[in-house]
Amino acid sequence: MTTEDDSIDQAVAARRERLKALKAAQELLNTPDEDSGQVEDKKNNENGSGEETNPDMKFRNYVPHDKQLQEGKVAPPVLPKFEDPVAAMPPPSEKKEDPFVNIAPKKPNWDLRRDVQKKLDKLERRTQKAIFKIMGERTGFEFFMPE
Repeated sequence: MTTEDDSIDQAVAARRERLKALKAAQELLNTPDEDSGQVEDKKNNENGSGEETNPDMKFRNYVPHDKQLQEGKVAPPVLPKFEDPVAAMPPPSEKKEDPFVNIAPKKPNWDLRRDVQKKLDKLERRTQKAIFKIMGERTGFEFFMPE
């Protein structure tokens, strides 16, 4: 068991060393360099202004009113032209048919007419009776309608 414990202790020690090195590297990145701060101060003093320099701003969707900021306006991206290969091809030539030929139904409706004919006959008889009745009331005569 001592070999396992020794290997675990070595792994723990190696991990601690790596973590310490990472922490030191992180601190170096977060702390500002004294040299770079002095260089910026020298630049500001050379310009004669004690103001901080603003980073270059780029405006993609906004047009500022200030003329100095308008220089930062970014031109909109130009998209490449897309040519549709399907639209470029001419349509296949088809035989031109007379449009009035398609108006007529493909199958005649004689079977529908045959099924409805009984009902139409019954309605025709009732219509004739109603017409004769109305004519008789207007003229005062009664017409004899055989059934």
